[in-house]
Amino acid sequence: MRRTVALAAAVTALLLPASAHAAPSPGRAAAPGDTVTMSVREALDALEVAEEDTTEYKRSYFRHWIDADRDGCNTRQELLLAEAVEAPEQGSGCKLTGGRWYSAYDDTYIDGPSGLDADHRVPLDEAWDSGAPEWTAQERQDFANDLGDPRSLVMVSARSNRSKGGKDPAQWQPPAEGNRCEYNTEWVVVKTRFRLSVDPAEKEALDSELAQCPNEEITVELAR
Repeated sequence: MRRTVALAAAVTALLLPASAHAAPSPGRAAAPGDTVTMSVREALDALEVAEEDTTEYKRSYFRHWIDADRDGCNTRQELLLAEAVEAPEQGSGCKLTGGRWYSAYDDTYIDGPSGLDADHRVPLDEAWDSGAPEWTAQERQDFANDLGDPRSLVMVSARSNRSKGGKDPAQWQPPAEGNRCEYNTEWVVVKTRFRLSVDPAEKEALDSELAQCPNEEITVELAR
């Protein structure tokens, strides 16, 4: 998501499971489709730290929700189907009724799809501020509809999603404290997957939050 900052040397030495070759770091030499494996704190340290580019953002720059596989269900509907804890009924045009979902941000269950939002773990305007102006329209569409990694999009209560808005971890954390390790870890996953930068305050907040969490190993397939 461009400005040059040295990557943490340790990342380049990490090994992929089941491979004798060093895993590529998430730098410019790595290619889309490459996989990186490292601890979440190493991944955070490998991210470029840069001030945000706050040039004009428009939501329309990120086309969504699309029906990528042309099965009649768009990205939001696919996510609803994938994350339901009680399956909804699916009607014509992928109209969904009934069903039940768990919103991890506020530790609550929601009946019916109308009270839910599909949340971009890293909001669209945050992606714009941290690298997306340099992307192609296709790359922005891919980001906005990313079903290739289940950590990119999540169904949550509309209330919690709208409270979060375009805020980063320095400005907003899930009300459910038990979700914060997952939230901050997956924020780092998405920033790694799309090679987005973090601003200094965001990096400090992520460092602080993740210091209280297990330093789990993450494997990320680079999308760009």
